[in-house]
Amino acid sequence: MNTRFWVVGGEYTDTTFNELVSGSERVMGPYLDHDTALVAWRRVAEETRSDCYARFTVAEEPALQGI
Repeated sequence: MNTRFWVVGGEYTDTTFNELVSGSERVMGPYLDHDTALVAWRRVAEETRSDCYARFTVAEEPALQGI
């Protein structure tokens, strides 16, 4: 199994970005390569750029070994 990438985030309660607003969570993916995930991240970042409480990131799910 290969490494997978996800775009995760949403709207947070404040700009410390510690707690998501319930129901605002978004998970996009999986993407098979980082570049494709980055394109998705740029799209959602642009969509939410006027919201200072929104934050998204690309997360990597390591490949499972020995399966």
